Amino acid sequence: MDPLQKAATSQDEQEFYTPYPDGYIPGKTKYVVVTGSVMSGLGKGIFSSALARLLKNKGLKISPIKFDGYLNQDAGTLNPYRHGEVFVLDCGLECDMDLGTYERFLDQELNAINYLTSGRIFGNVLAKERKGGYLGRDVQFIPHVTGEIKLALRKLAMETDADVVFLEVGGTVGDIENTYFIEALRELIYEEGDENCCKVSLTYVMEPGFLGEQKSKAAQIGIRQLMSLGMSPDIIAVRSENPITEKIQQKIGIFSSVPQKRIVGVHDQDSIYKIPMMLHEGGIDDDVVKMLGLQERCKPLDEKQALDNWKEFVNKIENKSGEITVGITGKYATLRDAYASILKSVEHCAAYFQTNIKTKWIETTDIEEGTVSVEEALKDVSAIIVPGGFGKRGAEGKIKCVQYAREKNLPYLGLCYGFQMALVEFARNVLKLEGADTTEIHPEAKHPVIDILPEQKQIEGLGGNMRLGGRDIEVKEGTLAHKLYGSTKIRERFRHRFECNPEYIEQFENAGIVFSGKAPNRDIMQILELKNHPFFVGVQFHPEFKSRPLRPHPLFKGLIEAALHPDKVPQQQTKEETYESNTQADNSHGEKSLPERNILLNTDELVEKPNDDKRYY
Repeated sequence: MDPLQKAATSQDEQEFYTPYPDGYIPGKTKYVVVTGSVMSGLGKGIFSSALARLLKNKGLKISPIKFDGYLNQDAGTLNPYRHGEVFVLDCGLECDMDLGTYERFLDQELNAINYLTSGRIFGNVLAKERKGGYLGRDVQFIPHVTGEIKLALRKLAMETDADVVFLEVGGTVGDIENTYFIEALRELIYEEGDENCCKVSLTYVMEPGFLGEQKSKAAQIGIRQLMSLGMSPDIIAVRSENPITEKIQQKIGIFSSVPQKRIVGVHDQDSIYKIPMMLHEGGIDDDVVKMLGLQERCKPLDEKQALDNWKEFVNKIENKSGEITVGITGKYATLRDAYASILKSVEHCAAYFQTNIKTKWIETTDIEEGTVSVEEALKDVSAIIVPGGFGKRGAEGKIKCVQYAREKNLPYLGLCYGFQMALVEFARNVLKLEGADTTEIHPEAKHPVIDILPEQKQIEGLGGNMRLGGRDIEVKEGTLAHKLYGSTKIRERFRHRFECNPEYIEQFENAGIVFSGKAPNRDIMQILELKNHPFFVGVQFHPEFKSRPLRPHPLFKGLIEAALHPDKVPQQQTKEETYESNTQADNSHGEKSLPERNILLNTDELVEKPNDDKRYY
């Protein structure tokens, strides 16, 4: 028996701890490891997603996974100012925004198994130790913590039947919280064999304006630090403002022992969706296939069709005409990453309609405080989006924006909190319900038109009452929502606690609100729209999480079409575009969504999340 295989079942007389999932075959799944150096925020997720897309184009089955070094169990309580958007998977896990990038590029739904944090890893280790899972050994970073990391990666490979696992390590190589993870990867490569692993380092070449030339010393130092940890890169991706020079390639090659043809430049682009073709033209995808011995698994005809489709998409990006402006009203307007998925959804529509779409950021706290009037803020926009959020700050400013859109026939799309603010505005100004509000802001509101549902209140002490993840929705025939989706049954992702109070539904409907989408067999309203308005739609969910480059979300398409052609009736989806037929385009895991509870999928078991969390949006 192989020593490592033997070590998987015995610990007491040797130092190995290398657990393998039952049935795991080393070499069947290949691994591409993407690490960073110099600094964070360079776009490892974008590069990794683009390369993964190219390999998927070849007919290979891809499973990405992102590791974040922080001790949080997930990203649910992270402030967007520190970490950007919280992306929600269909299973209900709140995770890093890079998971959204993977879903968009790969056009496949991911799950909790595609995301790791230090907090989740340590939670698994400590839970296993309490159960006696380490057979009395003193539990250490090496081999036990590193062993759990390798086990998680191999479980992902097996459960998704992946040809290639793409592993992105968040942060930089110098981060203390990443050190043990990089050690685990070094061990994984040792155990799986160099022929089954490809190591990619993403670095940055600076170009100070006062020098007028590119400098690679910082990149060299970062790569050397990675090499000192036992990870010698096979490929180096170089981020830069302008295309890197051959001289820079040569310098980096000398210091890293990487062939010059495998040092690929990834300079700034006006769209991230141009990156795949940039990498393909450099031949880096073919190099990875050869290094991993995957030639026989590739399907050239599938690749040609996929590349043609992507080229057509990029061509639309490059050949747009005309221009409209879409206002985004939020309280994190100074940080674009807080609304990353909304921006990408708009970009998908810009390519679809081949129209330039500018975004105007509207800080609702300024409107709320009277620094700027709502008329001044919205005077030059063709449509507005009121995004999700939590808490009081900026809420009254959003309500003023909703009122302006309703009264001035400005196309409006309210997402989650935007759905709730639309109902509060309507209750105050149309139903004339003085004191109408959400109990999230005013728990003793005279008219709590937005409230926590009774059944949610009952589970308050049982682990939290957030509704997270994918839910089925019934869509009423003959409504705008039905026209847009082309289906009476859809599935969308949720992240909220508060709902439309059922006690006010009849009043809303009698006054002109059309609730065109609801939870199956329950009076939980999830889509609202107004008659006799070019486009006024509010949804309790987050459609931005499901928009794709080649398949823009129908709600965003409807909004942009209304902005472009205010007098035109929104078109129903064609048979090829019908949203329901594509909504699960490639769910590689086949797992069902988690129930209406705030839970976190552990690699070993389900763990309820604490109820006393504080969420940001």
